[in-house]
Amino acid sequence: MGRPRFWDPAGERHGGTATYPWHMAPDDLLTRRQLRARGLRPGGQEVAAQICWHSRRATGPRVAYLYRLDLAKPVRPMTVGRWRALAAANRARRTCPQCTRDVGYVLPRHLGTCLPCAGAALAA
Repeated sequence: MGRPRFWDPAGERHGGTATYPWHMAPDDLLTRRQLRARGLRPGGQEVAAQICWHSRRATGPRVAYLYRLDLAKPVRPMTVGRWRALAAANRARRTCPQCTRDVGYVLPRHLGTCLPCAGAALAA
């Protein structure tokens, strides 16, 4: 049996970026989510490699970027100002632009309003 379709550690076929199939990347290369689970962040480093796989939901191959573990930096702690900014951003995502109420959930982007306002607009 031949090598997997996305096996390209030299990056010759995929734009100069080392490419691995699902679950076949080296242990010292991690995604952003894997770094975050360890309390780390990429810290400004360039993408070191990528994982590619096929998904039935996507039209083309899916991609996840990988970063070097040895160059990762610790996650910066949340300050009072950052907590305040995050709370304001979340409040803006929950505030309906028509009735200006904080509805307690993130507004659906496809509606742009809260559910009662969208229902009233559809009924009219």
